[in-house]
Amino acid sequence: MKLLITGSAGFIGSALSIKLLERGDILVGIDNHNDYYDPVLKEKRLARHLDHANYTHVRADIEDNSSLQSLFKKHKFDGVVNLAAQAGVRYSIENPQAYINTNIVGFGNILEGCRHNNVSHLVYASSSSVYGSNTKMPFSTHDSVDHPLSLYAASKKANELMAHTYSYLYKLPTTGLRFFTVYGPWGRPDMALFKFTKSILAGEKIPVFNYGNHRRDFTYIDDIVEGVIRILDRPAEPNIDWSGDNPDSASSSAPWKIYNIGNNSPIELNMYIEAIENALGIKALKELLPLQPGDVPNTFADVDDLMADFNYKPSMTVEKGVSNFIKWYKDFYKISH
Repeated sequence: MKLLITGSAGFIGSALSIKLLERGDILVGIDNHNDYYDPVLKEKRLARHLDHANYTHVRADIEDNSSLQSLFKKHKFDGVVNLAAQAGVRYSIENPQAYINTNIVGFGNILEGCRHNNVSHLVYASSSSVYGSNTKMPFSTHDSVDHPLSLYAASKKANELMAHTYSYLYKLPTTGLRFFTVYGPWGRPDMALFKFTKSILAGEKIPVFNYGNHRRDFTYIDDIVEGVIRILDRPAEPNIDWSGDNPDSASSSAPWKIYNIGNNSPIELNMYIEAIENALGIKALKELLPLQPGDVPNTFADVDDLMADFNYKPSMTVEKGVSNFIKWYKDFYKISH
């Protein structure tokens, strides 16, 4: 297939690109290389697949509609995976406008490109953060998600709604994937695993919010990529049993679908920190703090639909996944101890 991958120098986008190129797909990657976190890491991620014969890289922003539409017209993509986004719950509290520009305006531009160029399937990143104030566990795509706790979460819920209208009006097959705390080698420096590792190695205290008691459904990067590829290969179809009298939140009479991709096995933050300590062989110095504004106390993915439709469930243990990250981190930053 000929595919557009947005956010292709990002954590998930780069890992996905490598796997798709390995199986013979032709890719165009787009990334704006912004400085939300270290651009050097983005360049080194990209370097792993930049010179592949079937890969073309475009340094541009999905907010730039004219450039994006030219790209769609030129390449006539079979499928699109939209992973470009302004990420992070905490930054959305400081700079909400960045989320409106990229996650809403930029996503609207992607939808328009797909609509006008006969794209057969749009797969896009949503987030576990859409569950917001929900407390019923595990989080199910069949539950209402109308109470987000951050603009980041609201922008992801908006993406799902925007995609639905395009699926309904223009018969564009779209699938939204609610990722649950993705981690692993080549990960994002703004996330806990990266920050904790750096601080522990430096002998600095790590800030442990909610006193380490909140639980996260940590999901390893390889498991995420495998799920994305399986879903990409099967465009969303209408649910013939869908009824407006009792509307299902995860499907539609239009070719539109939502899935959770999570490990289905949440652990407490304290246990996650313990896995980092074990992999490093160093005890962490902790500063215990209350829950931060915008943070969801617990996440736990119901992946029954993923199992039923694709016979797939993430499987990497946190202990092994964290150990893989620590090995990569030490190698990448040339740390010998």
